[in-house]
Amino acid sequence: MVQVTPFLLVLSLALMAHGLSERKCMLTGRWINDLGSNMTIGDLNRKGEFAGSYHTAVTATTNDIQVSPLQGSQHRTNQKSQPTFGFTVNWKFSDSITVFTGQCFVDDEGKEVLKTMWLLRSRVDNIKDDWKATRVGTNTFTRLHMQKE
Repeated sequence: MVQVTPFLLVLSLALMAHGLSERKCMLTGRWINDLGSNMTIGDLNRKGEFAGSYHTAVTATTNDIQVSPLQGSQHRTNQKSQPTFGFTVNWKFSDSITVFTGQCFVDDEGKEVLKTMWLLRSRVDNIKDDWKATRVGTNTFTRLHMQKE
């Protein structure tokens, strides 16, 4: 019995350390991307749906940028710690819409990161211009923390 006790102690410590290292990435909150755009994602409902706002730092139009609404959902059937998600931004200042899809990660330093790919569809005047109406890109978002005063 005495020899089993050290083994059980080491085993339990290893299991506890693994549980502590697996942090969950939560979508809810404020985020900033690599271009300086920021968004706020509200609480998820029981279905995994959420709403929020997006304030882009970049635009191809000459219109004044406005904060625009976003709606999306997080994959809820797997309660994994790094969920997949998607959302749509309906731009208030232009005739375009963007869909994002991505995954919420916790990196090696314990920081939450959203890795996304997007499609931006702009309105064109006729079908002959369809070829230039959709753009594709990627963004990396990090959590935006409020500064204490």
